[in-house]
Amino acid sequence: MMGAIIGDIVGSVYEWHNIKTKEFPLFRDDCFFTDDTVMTCAVAEAVMNGGRRDDFIDAMKKYGRMYPNAGYGGRFGAWLFSDNREPYHSFGNGSAMRVSPCAWTMDCGFCARTGMWPSDGRARAKLSAEVTHNHPEGIKGAMAAADAIFMCRYYFGGYCGDYEPPINDNPAECKKRIREHIENEYGYNLSRTLDEIRPAYRFNETCQDTVPQAMIAFLESADFEDAIRNAISLGGDSDTLAAITGSIAEAAYGIPDWIKEKAYSYLDEPLKDVLRRWEQYIAPAGKTDV
Repeated sequence: MMGAIIGDIVGSVYEWHNIKTKEFPLFRDDCFFTDDTVMTCAVAEAVMNGGRRDDFIDAMKKYGRMYPNAGYGGRFGAWLFSDNREPYHSFGNGSAMRVSPCAWTMDCGFCARTGMWPSDGRARAKLSAEVTHNHPEGIKGAMAAADAIFMCRYYFGGYCGDYEPPINDNPAECKKRIREHIENEYGYNLSRTLDEIRPAYRFNETCQDTVPQAMIAFLESADFEDAIRNAISLGGDSDTLAAITGSIAEAAYGIPDWIKEKAYSYLDEPLKDVLRRWEQYIAPAGKTDV
């Protein structure tokens, strides 16, 4: 989930001032965390509390009200500060930018042993979306992002079973399998290049016009930093685009310590506390779910 937070912080200053280049300072003094970080932390806390429907709703409302000026979309903001606990049929990209903690509870070892997807983890990812974003496109965006994160953890992590050898020494093959799964399962077109997308791409807050672009930014990347730079260079909803890309890239490449430490410096104590508790939660093997 730190990858999502880093993408959010780096992209925060470009959301309303798009750039179309990869040449920019990764962190600026005026960078800040936005609703993407706040809601990613809320999802992490909800998972730690049990990952039930009410856990997601309670955590989102709790952290949303703690950070009322984090930059929420109009309908989500209205939901946060109301007594309403029902979803509102959104297909905004918020469902995909906040889903990463769910993907880190999906058990790679179970998949290696059985050849089956960890169903409970995927169900949790779906639930994290549909408590607000219950439009099919909103759910699809979150599920596609969660699948990509899980597959990066599995393939780049070198997992294998009796039925297949590890392929972590072949990043191109890892990405090929991820691309094929996302295209076949979700119908997203991942065949375009960043150079083809970049000239005409404009601000868009929908899953269907953010998630595929974020995935392509990852697929064309060489490492974590390069993935973030790819996402920012497209323009559009820069912080959310980079948050989704960063959440996937973290699972594939890890995050350089200096980038992680710099990002921490932009967070306040309540959010740092969520991250500390999260690291303890996912560390034991027994905390993964199937």
